[in-house]
Amino acid sequence: MNTTTTRRAAAAALLAGTTTLGLLSATAPANASDDRVERTGQCSGSARWDLKVKTDDGGLEVEGEVDSNVNGQTWSWRIVHNGSVSARGTATTRGPSGSFSVERRITNLAGTDRVTFAASRNGQTCRGSIRF
Repeated sequence: MNTTTTRRAAAAALLAGTTTLGLLSATAPANASDDRVERTGQCSGSARWDLKVKTDDGGLEVEGEVDSNVNGQTWSWRIVHNGSVSARGTATTRGPSGSFSVERRITNLAGTDRVTFAASRNGQTCRGSIRF
């Protein structure tokens, strides 16, 4: 192997390592004690859902969001905690993104908590769960 080929291979390896390091630091939490868990996914139609759970003063803060990219849609939603409905209601998507979000504080039970956010509208359903 000649010197030019060796230098190019070394430079490529260095660049790949630097790029990987940059990606890792971009995805690392800003605060090492941040215990937030977040999940996102596709609804049964074109909308997307987002669910976040984190500790808050001994309880759990839950945020559920639906983004349909259409303003003025009314959705039914519910938050289920370990099999029991903790909160429910309706929300309307608003601009500029055509989304809605709900935040609730629930009790942090002993052991692992399972939190589910579900929303539905005209046959389209969104559902996400987190074990916390």
